[in-house]
Amino acid sequence: MKHIPGADPELVLLNHYYEELDRIALSDMTRSEINELLEKLGFYKKAQSEDQVPEEFRFSPAKDSPFKATPSSSSAPADNASSDSDAEAKHSDL
Repeated sequence: MKHIPGADPELVLLNHYYEELDRIALSDMTRSEINELLEKLGFYKKAQSEDQVPEEFRFSPAKDSPFKATPSSSSAPADNASSDSDAEAKHSDL
Protein backbone atom coordinates (compact mmCIF):
# COMPACT_ATOMS: atom_id res chain seq x y z
CA MET A 1 0.00 0.00 0.00
CA LYS A 2 1.19 3.46 -0.84
CA HIS A 3 -0.73 6.37 0.66
CA ILE A 4 -0.80 9.43 -1.60
CA PRO A 5 -2.40 12.47 0.11
CA GLY A 6 -5.29 13.91 -1.91
CA ALA A 7 -5.43 11.03 -4.37
CA ASP A 8 -8.54 8.89 -4.82
CA PRO A 9 -7.94 5.42 -3.36
CA GLU A 10 -7.34 2.73 -5.95
CA LEU A 11 -5.98 -0.78 -6.02
CA VAL A 12 -3.13 -1.14 -8.49
CA LEU A 13 -2.27 -4.71 -9.44
CA LEU A 14 1.30 -5.35 -10.58
CA ASN A 15 3.07 -8.38 -11.98
CA HIS A 16 6.38 -9.73 -10.67
CA TYR A 17 8.26 -7.14 -12.69
CA TYR A 18 6.26 -4.22 -11.23
CA GLU A 19 4.39 -3.68 -14.50
CA GLU A 20 0.84 -2.44 -14.00
CA LEU A 21 -1.81 -5.04 -14.84
CA ASP A 22 -4.98 -3.34 -13.63
CA ARG A 23 -6.23 -0.34 -11.66
CA ILE A 24 -9.46 -0.54 -9.62
CA ALA A 25 -11.09 2.55 -8.11
CA LEU A 26 -11.99 2.02 -4.44
CA SER A 27 -13.57 5.38 -3.52
CA ASP A 28 -17.17 4.19 -4.04
CA MET A 29 -16.67 0.89 -2.22
CA THR A 30 -17.26 0.05 1.44
CA ARG A 31 -14.67 -1.77 3.54
CA SER A 32 -16.63 -5.03 3.26
CA GLU A 33 -16.87 -4.65 -0.54
CA ILE A 34 -13.11 -4.08 -0.73
CA ASN A 35 -12.51 -7.15 1.48
CA GLU A 36 -14.77 -9.21 -0.84
CA LEU A 37 -12.90 -7.93 -3.88
CA LEU A 38 -9.52 -8.86 -2.38
CA GLU A 39 -10.84 -12.33 -1.52
CA LYS A 40 -12.16 -12.82 -5.08
CA LEU A 41 -8.79 -11.73 -6.47
CA GLY A 42 -7.07 -14.42 -4.37
CA PHE A 43 -5.42 -12.36 -1.64
CA TYR A 44 -4.84 -14.17 1.67
CA LYS A 45 -6.36 -12.64 4.80
CA LYS A 46 -4.75 -13.46 8.14
CA ALA A 47 -7.08 -14.20 11.06
CA GLN A 48 -4.89 -12.11 13.40
CA SER A 49 -2.42 -9.39 12.44
CA GLU A 50 0.44 -11.24 14.15
CA ASP A 51 -0.23 -14.50 12.25
CA GLN A 52 2.29 -15.67 9.67
CA VAL A 53 1.34 -15.92 5.99
CA PRO A 54 1.54 -19.56 4.83
CA GLU A 55 4.29 -20.21 2.28
CA GLU A 56 1.81 -21.16 -0.46
CA PHE A 57 0.24 -17.67 -0.20
CA ARG A 58 3.53 -15.76 0.02
CA PHE A 59 3.22 -14.41 -3.56
CA SER A 60 -0.58 -14.58 -3.81
CA PRO A 61 -2.60 -13.86 -5.76
CA ALA A 62 0.14 -14.13 -8.36
CA LYS A 63 0.30 -17.45 -10.17
CA ASP A 64 3.49 -19.11 -11.44
CA SER A 65 5.77 -16.87 -9.42
CA PRO A 66 9.31 -16.67 -10.78
CA PHE A 67 10.47 -16.34 -7.16
CA LYS A 68 9.00 -19.62 -5.82
CA ALA A 69 11.99 -21.87 -6.53
CA THR A 70 15.25 -20.84 -4.97
CA PRO A 71 18.07 -22.59 -6.83
CA SER A 72 20.48 -24.47 -4.64
CA SER A 73 24.10 -23.82 -5.56
CA SER A 74 25.10 -27.42 -4.86
CA SER A 75 22.45 -28.98 -7.13
CA ALA A 76 22.56 -26.41 -9.95
CA PRO A 77 24.11 -27.62 -13.20
CA ALA A 78 27.24 -25.84 -14.41
CA ASP A 79 25.50 -24.35 -17.47
CA ASN A 80 22.85 -22.80 -15.20
CA ALA A 81 25.48 -20.60 -13.54
CA SER A 82 25.86 -18.42 -16.64
CA SER A 83 22.09 -17.86 -16.90
CA ASP A 84 21.99 -16.90 -13.20
CA SER A 85 24.65 -14.24 -13.72
CA ASP A 86 22.74 -12.97 -16.80
CA ALA A 87 19.57 -12.69 -14.69
CA GLU A 88 21.42 -10.77 -11.98
CA ALA A 89 22.81 -8.36 -14.56
CA LYS A 90 19.35 -7.73 -16.04
CA HIS A 91 17.68 -7.26 -12.65
CA SER A 92 20.39 -5.73 -10.51
CA ASP A 93 17.80 -3.38 -8.95
CA LEU A 94 15.87 -6.26 -7.30
